[in-house]
Amino acid sequence: MIYNTIFAKSFSRYEQKKLGYGAFVGFLLIVLSLCIFKPYLGPIYDLNIKLSIGVDTKLLMVNDTSGSLKIAEDDRIVPKNPVNATRISHLSDDRIAPKNPVNATRISHLSDDRIVPKNPVNATRISHLSDDRIAPKNPVNATRISPQMAKVADNATKTLINDTSISPPKAEVEKLETRKVEQEQPLCVSEARTEYCQTQGDIRVHGKSSSVYIVSRKTNSLAENVSWIIRPYARKSDAYTMSSVTKWSVKTVKPTHQVSQCTKYHSIPAVIFSTAGYTGNHFHEFSDIVIPLFLTCRQFNGQVQLIITDKKSWWISKHQAFLKKLSNYEIIDIDRDDELHCFPKVIIGLKRYHKELSIDPQKYSYSIKDFRDFLRSSYSLKRVSAIKIRDIGNQSKKPRLLILSRKTSRSFTNTNQIAKMAKGLGFRVIVMEAGRNMRSIANVVNSCDVLMGVHGAGLTNILFLPQNAIFIQVVPFGGMQVEWLATNDFARPSEDMNIKYLEYKIRLDESTLIQQYPLDHMIIKDPSSIEKQGWEAFRSVYFDKQNVRLDVNRFRPTLQKALELLHQ
Repeated sequence: MIYNTIFAKSFSRYEQKKLGYGAFVGFLLIVLSLCIFKPYLGPIYDLNIKLSIGVDTKLLMVNDTSGSLKIAEDDRIVPKNPVNATRISHLSDDRIAPKNPVNATRISHLSDDRIVPKNPVNATRISHLSDDRIAPKNPVNATRISPQMAKVADNATKTLINDTSISPPKAEVEKLETRKVEQEQPLCVSEARTEYCQTQGDIRVHGKSSSVYIVSRKTNSLAENVSWIIRPYARKSDAYTMSSVTKWSVKTVKPTHQVSQCTKYHSIPAVIFSTAGYTGNHFHEFSDIVIPLFLTCRQFNGQVQLIITDKKSWWISKHQAFLKKLSNYEIIDIDRDDELHCFPKVIIGLKRYHKELSIDPQKYSYSIKDFRDFLRSSYSLKRVSAIKIRDIGNQSKKPRLLILSRKTSRSFTNTNQIAKMAKGLGFRVIVMEAGRNMRSIANVVNSCDVLMGVHGAGLTNILFLPQNAIFIQVVPFGGMQVEWLATNDFARPSEDMNIKYLEYKIRLDESTLIQQYPLDHMIIKDPSSIEKQGWEAFRSVYFDKQNVRLDVNRFRPTLQKALELLHQ
């Protein structure tokens, strides 16, 4: 009211009216200047950081309205044309650029510090963390952020990177899930002689149903309930013997009601194998089970659980020393076990090289020499090498000759005569039949320098011979089929065992078949015609009905050759 009174006394009505209009126009000018010329009032800092995490990527987005932004170690980087733009650094993509780069976002690889917007109007550059030499070509209105603000930005970035609650893009999630599912699928291998599956993760074994479950929340609809069938015995091409081996299913499932909770937890890997098949044949026990077990389990250095299906208790007793050396734990008999055993890793089936009694060191981490060393350690065998004869007349240096005898087929009918001749050459002779007492067999064989026997499973014991020992295989009558088996079952495997091999093929008059069949019989005249009738027909004649009467005079040079080799 006071201002109104003073104003009325000082000016006329007409003057008051003019001043009012002038004030109104002035007010409008002030308001317009504030709206139109706002950018010249000075920069206003506004920092907005967002993060998106995808598959093996970290996406960092920084919006800066002040100019150049410093992160971490770089304090000399400014934009090429620093007018209000945003640059994004991506771990995997360095070629993405906006179609309209005015005030736009740019994505670049962390290792590329030379990428700039195509139209860098109002652009801000965020550089590689390790590059501190980049400067702007046109640093108009470039602003440098203080160390304090840089520290705040750096801490904000670290906080967001550690925040796993932020949802990644859908496409990246799908890639990640697919990769995890692929990793959780079993690695199932099919080779010439064997099949096996390697699994890792949450693995559950149920013996009563012969099932192995790979439990994963990430299992997709395609992988769920897909099964692999494995017969865990390493002679897959032999349909007859594989028919006696229990089938195991390996299945990938989600953790639902379909799979029960674990009842027994194990912190070590497990290996499931079968003792069906040709178990009972000494040769097949080693070729199909013992050596494959070594190949599969040796990597764990005793920290492995052996799980046996189609269990034969006598087989476990026979190979007890080997099995205890291979695993520090008692074998689990799984077939009637209703527990749900949980392991971090399970191998179903056994690895195996396709050749008999052999290991390919190029394919595996071990050789047959490593296996023989392992056997020597399992049975505490003393001799590593055979003797070297310097003076046969010295009784203490006499080499030991082991004649492997057989009670039924392919036995020597004149063993005493052979032994007498060998003693005359300077050998100390031991005659023994291979049995189930593996420790006794291993020690006797290891104590000898020469082993001889007719082709058969007992010759598998050459595995216990010391290095540089002599192995003499007597090949029975039977044509090409018998010779092929003799070569592939024992002759070739012995080459890698550091054993010196000699072979003696008997003549027809040294076979007892000549006493059973006339000379014009097809069994005598043409063994290949019997082979065409099938393996069973062939085996029943040349392996089951044949014994050997060695011609000692004809055989003598073979033993003399063995003595010569022991001198070398």
